[in-house]
Amino acid sequence: MRSANPALKSTTFNKFGGTSVSKQMTLSGTVYKTFILLVILMASSFYTWHQYNIGEPVSHLIMIGVIGGLISALIIAFVPRTAPLLAPVYAALEGLAVGGISASFEAQFNGITMQATALTFGTLFALLLAYMLRIIKVTHNFRLIVFSATAGIMLVYLTSFILGFFGINIPYLHSSGPIGIGISLFIVVIAALNLVLDFDFIEYGASQRVPKYMEWYGAFGLMVTLVWLYFEILHLLAKIRRN
Repeated sequence: MRSANPALKSTTFNKFGGTSVSKQMTLSGTVYKTFILLVILMASSFYTWHQYNIGEPVSHLIMIGVIGGLISALIIAFVPRTAPLLAPVYAALEGLAVGGISASFEAQFNGITMQATALTFGTLFALLLAYMLRIIKVTHNFRLIVFSATAGIMLVYLTSFILGFFGINIPYLHSSGPIGIGISLFIVVIAALNLVLDFDFIEYGASQRVPKYMEWYGAFGLMVTLVWLYFEILHLLAKIRRN
């Protein structure tokens, strides 16, 4: 089984098995942990949002959030046992970045953050329902397509980041024209489909009787996808508003 989310690797569960029922991962436990991480992220993001709106500089907070979030995410991804401790830390740090960036978008486009938030959670619950009803089935080809598309997107972003140091921009990637909007819409769709893979990965983990700390690991992986989806929707809405 494969997830396109780099934080959720199928091999993570292979070494587990036979954990006692009272100490094993459950779906309800993972949902609860995800809720906790969301609350932490929202509280942290509110802080930088407030700081931005009262005129305080937040660029350093955004930088701390991005770098600290990346470091904690990498540690969790490679050492899942650290998830109970570092997943809340990741959520708090990521919230600093989310709040500051969201506030800057809101200053340019009134109401855009509320729209992006509503669309993100609307997409989450719609896809969760479709997954639970088996309207969307995760097959080998489905995983392969989403994984390949996600890897391609990450490669393009990395290339764009590197070329940016030389003053070179990838055509249409950040433009607000029809092609640029189409590219953003495609990326939003792929990010959303990663949620389905995350649901499948978490369900599989719960069925494998893995240790209970893996609930934090699964919740963390889902948070990574949610934050990515939110930012992609935010950028898509900004492109549409600029037209």
